[in-house]
Amino acid sequence: MSQLERSIIADPSLAPEGHLKIDWASAHMPVLNKIKEQFQKEQPFKGLKVTICLHLEAKTAYLAKVVQAGGADVTITGSNPLSTQDDVCAALVEDGITVFAKYNPTPEEFKALNIKALESKPDLIIDDGGDLVTLLHTECRELGVNLRGGAEETTTGIIRLKALQKEGSLSFPMVAVNDAYCKYLFDNRYGTGQSVFDGINRTTNLVVAGKTVVVVGYGWCGKGVAMRAKGLGATVIVTEIDAIKAVEAYMDGFAVMPMQEAAKHGDMFVTVTGNRDVIRGEHYKVMKDGAILSNAGHFDVEVNKVELEALSTSKRTVRRNIEEFKMEDGRNIYLLAEGRLVNLAAGDGHPAEIMDTTFALQALSLKYVNDQFQSIGSQVVNVPYDLDEQVARLKLESLGLGIDKLSPEQIAYLDSWTDH
Repeated sequence: MSQLERSIIADPSLAPEGHLKIDWASAHMPVLNKIKEQFQKEQPFKGLKVTICLHLEAKTAYLAKVVQAGGADVTITGSNPLSTQDDVCAALVEDGITVFAKYNPTPEEFKALNIKALESKPDLIIDDGGDLVTLLHTECRELGVNLRGGAEETTTGIIRLKALQKEGSLSFPMVAVNDAYCKYLFDNRYGTGQSVFDGINRTTNLVVAGKTVVVVGYGWCGKGVAMRAKGLGATVIVTEIDAIKAVEAYMDGFAVMPMQEAAKHGDMFVTVTGNRDVIRGEHYKVMKDGAILSNAGHFDVEVNKVELEALSTSKRTVRRNIEEFKMEDGRNIYLLAEGRLVNLAAGDGHPAEIMDTTFALQALSLKYVNDQFQSIGSQVVNVPYDLDEQVARLKLESLGLGIDKLSPEQIAYLDSWTDH
């Protein structure tokens, strides 16, 4: 059976455009290129099956090819119905990777594609949002018979993993890539900040300067969104449930208030909490005419779409990825990308240079869990600091930058409590 016959994709003829996208991404991912060279020599995944569930676009495709270069038989599926790029899928099939993904499947098709990706009975997984892990702990337990462990990409997935671990149900080790310093400092902050407004701006074709942007949640993603909104000339309001983060947002120069009050002032809203219903019925009732709602959390539950539709008298699509909801009093509220990840469903996701470090962490974490799965046991573990630092050093090297080293005398001074 050919690779195409094994796969489920939308259109094989789109492969040439997909190859161009992957080539462009790989040319701007020097850290991952270094790791690819290492993997080609060492073959850490030789004879192993790896299933990947991530936003299936060019940068993810290159990660899959790096894992493949390490000797793995790679299967890949999408982690969001609207972020899969059909041309990239077609290119990966030509490159010998099995793909179960297509743009905008129904919810039933989306789940079925995820399950198909697990039917290879993988030895290792890379997950995003915990979709594969959830299937492997519910209706697809038998497909995890060979599983050694895996790596998780995002906050939402780690929340689900830790809930599984807390109740004693986690069946295999998972590395929390999202909690690595290089992930939340750079990907979550700089990547999310830029890509959210890339998605919003290309979708709405509206200016950000002069508007009031409400950022719901001030974790690392929220910090990045608030910083970029301010840089684009917006007035920024932050809403939070954590008192420490709220004070931090205030000290960073942003207004802080409850969502019920912020809803009255916002022109644009961006949710980045990982929780559900953070914008809901009572908030819609006080929003301005023309308010624009978007989400940058993993699942489409942060903006309550059921209550928005229930309060509206009509709904229509006014531009691609923009739905207009008309309220009884004549106000219009706009929802971007069906409340899904606006930076991927309505854009190309994080910049290649950002995903270079994140996917380097993914690749090295996958090798780590494969090497250490027996000693780790069934728990969620952090990325080892030496791997995190290795990625940062490779990044500095790619930028032509150097840093200082401690002298033996400085090391001795720091290790001593008597010679100060």
